[in-house]
Amino acid sequence: MNTNLRVAICGAGIGGLTLALALSRFPNIDVSIYESAQALAEIGAGIGVFPRVWRVIQKLGLDEDLLKTFAGGRQEGPVVNWVFRKSNQAEGEEFFSLVAEGSVVFLHRPDYQKTIINHLPDRIQTYTSKRLVSYTQSSGGPPLAVQLCFADGTTASCDILVGADGLKSSVRAGVLRERAQDVKDLKAEAELRYSLEPVWAGTNAYRALISVDKLRERAPGHRLLSATAGIMYLGKSAHILAYRISEGRMINFVAFVSKHELENTEYDGPWMSIINRGADPEAFKNAFSAFEGWEEDVQAMIDCIVNPIDWAIHTVLPMSSFISGQVVLLGDAAHAMTPHQGSGAGQAVEDAYILATVLGQISSREDIQRALSVYDAVRRPFALEVMERSRRNGRYLQLTFDLPGLLPTQVGSEDSQKLELLEESERKEKLAEIGAALGKNWGWAWNTSLDGAVQEALRLMEQYGGKEEGQDE
Repeated sequence: MNTNLRVAICGAGIGGLTLALALSRFPNIDVSIYESAQALAEIGAGIGVFPRVWRVIQKLGLDEDLLKTFAGGRQEGPVVNWVFRKSNQAEGEEFFSLVAEGSVVFLHRPDYQKTIINHLPDRIQTYTSKRLVSYTQSSGGPPLAVQLCFADGTTASCDILVGADGLKSSVRAGVLRERAQDVKDLKAEAELRYSLEPVWAGTNAYRALISVDKLRERAPGHRLLSATAGIMYLGKSAHILAYRISEGRMINFVAFVSKHELENTEYDGPWMSIINRGADPEAFKNAFSAFEGWEEDVQAMIDCIVNPIDWAIHTVLPMSSFISGQVVLLGDAAHAMTPHQGSGAGQAVEDAYILATVLGQISSREDIQRALSVYDAVRRPFALEVMERSRRNGRYLQLTFDLPGLLPTQVGSEDSQKLELLEESERKEKLAEIGAALGKNWGWAWNTSLDGAVQEALRLMEQYGGKEEGQDE
């Protein structure tokens, strides 16, 4: 190419920043990040990084700095990463330990963001207070610049626009509209109608950070104070996950309460709000009413919470393509999923690495759409599979999934209480089935590698006439 390829990244979350870092390996690519917020400030509490994604983080050179914030110390080989307890009773019972090949690294989202920003070279241009309103691109003919229009009245142009702008992605809206216009059939119109707006997953999550010192004062013998793994507390249509972050000083706490029959409906209320325990104790009580009567570990954590965030979990419905012309989606903009495998952020990292790989192989602007097609072919099927696995995990974790011989199909029916009525030996057997199902459904996160997808992407790019494998690496 006579001039550098210009990539505009809309969104400075985990996916957008990871893409910027991965692209910085290629001197022939100029990267600009446009973030709608006034500053680069990641929201959210904790994320768990499984071995498959951790190996990508190692390739990006982030691992050593990130491990400084991880309390547990990362181990290789078989490691207990999650302990599962049936907790909707006065005396809880541990029934399964999730053993993976390598530790899950529990991180605070702002720590990840700070680390990756510190690794970005100066030539990466970052612009804040830039909310994308619309974009335009030519149809047919040779690749032309994509024109960007922002809410403040400014404009910019690029060769490739990357929508890493999250659940409410304006770039995704543009992609869907373009695809509907191009295809002009009922299927495209249906996809536009059903995928344009996120849908409620039927679950609310109540998130909080708990001081380890405060928990120790309230419950000196609490399991999390000595645990090296995360702990999940499970019950009917509700569960809690908790693990230590920030060098072990804080506990990331998330309580999930579901109405599964309302999945994929419109949520009536704010998608995210703060519950002020002091000002509105009734709202706080209602939020955690599903956990009344649960074991003491759970009660102690709830007692330590002050102002939890009420997060109505939303997802996007599966899309038939993540691309349109010279525009491409990654992360939540492409496949926002439930958090029940802790893999939303990890899938954004994988998207970013594969997208950077194919863009780094472009030798002329005529290769842009081919490169994006390779990305779509390699990443979309896998990401959508993880989306479905995460949904399935949510049912396992709330003891409501229709395992053969275990639970009824009709979630929420009176028969769904059968697990509580079983004899102890039979109940333990059924809980063991749930544990086995969790392990099988989740195993991809440590038993597989992104390396095969990288090689497939490079093979397809070489087949399309891109650079030789390894060039500019």
